[in-house]
Amino acid sequence: MELFKIICAIILPPLGVFLQVGIGKHFWINIILTLLGYVPGIVHAVWVVAKKK
Repeated sequence: MELFKIICAIILPPLGVFLQVGIGKHFWINIILTLLGYVPGIVHAVWVVAKKK
C-alpha cells in the first residue's frame, strides 16, 4: 500500500497526501504548492507519505 501512495504522490501529489493524512493542514498546503509549481507539490507529497509511517 505504501508503494501505491508514493506513486500517487508523484503522479497526483494531493491524492497521495489525501490517502495518507486525509483532508487537513498538509492536504491544503500540498494543494497550494502544487498550484504554485508541480515539483514543490511532489516533494511535499513524497515527504508526507514517507514521514507518516
